[in-house]
Amino acid sequence: MAYARRIRKVLTPPEILVFKKLRTPQKIQDYLDALPINFEDSGETYRSPRRLLGAKEAHCLEGALFAAAVLAYHGQKPLLLDLRTTPRDEDHVVALFRQNGRWGAISKTNHAVLRYRDPVYKDVRELAMSYFHEYVFKDDTKTLREYSRPLDLSKYAPERWVVAPEELFWLAEALDNTRHFPIAPEKNLRLLRKVSKIESRVTDRVEWKPPKKRRYK
Repeated sequence: MAYARRIRKVLTPPEILVFKKLRTPQKIQDYLDALPINFEDSGETYRSPRRLLGAKEAHCLEGALFAAAVLAYHGQKPLLLDLRTTPRDEDHVVALFRQNGRWGAISKTNHAVLRYRDPVYKDVRELAMSYFHEYVFKDDTKTLREYSRPLDLSKYAPERWVVAPEELFWLAEALDNTRHFPIAPEKNLRLLRKVSKIESRVTDRVEWKPPKKRRYK
């Protein structure tokens, strides 16, 4: 709980009210689901949880950071998981949590898939694999290739990431540099079948209409 106390010290009273209300991963996910997607119209952003509260929008990494901060406020480990794709697609980031010994994930996404995972997974690999068949590019190919070791944000001072006023490019780089593990051997990846037409229609649905023709995970 020492790290939770450190987070509480850097938050303002209004921020504490928000964090305090979001007592469970399920409530955190409900909060993120209500936020519009950050389409980064004015350029790339990596907002801290404080800045997310001000902007009232988020993309996947910003949502995962916010979720991790709230989890840490309530005494859980603030853990991020990076899902790495082929170069032409975009990575996805989720916040990990555990309930009753099982893993789940909080996810901010604009798509009908790649979303919240209930805490039913025995380990992180099992959870990461649950995203494999839903991770589809616009040409109907499956693009998920690696998942990261969980990045524990409690090794960083809360001032550096929970309430930071600047873009957190350093944190995105730290996550990218974390050890990643392959989803499957290369010889098996060469055997992947494209998704069916009905799967393609489902995975292509978005919740928030983008201002331009762009795809967001």
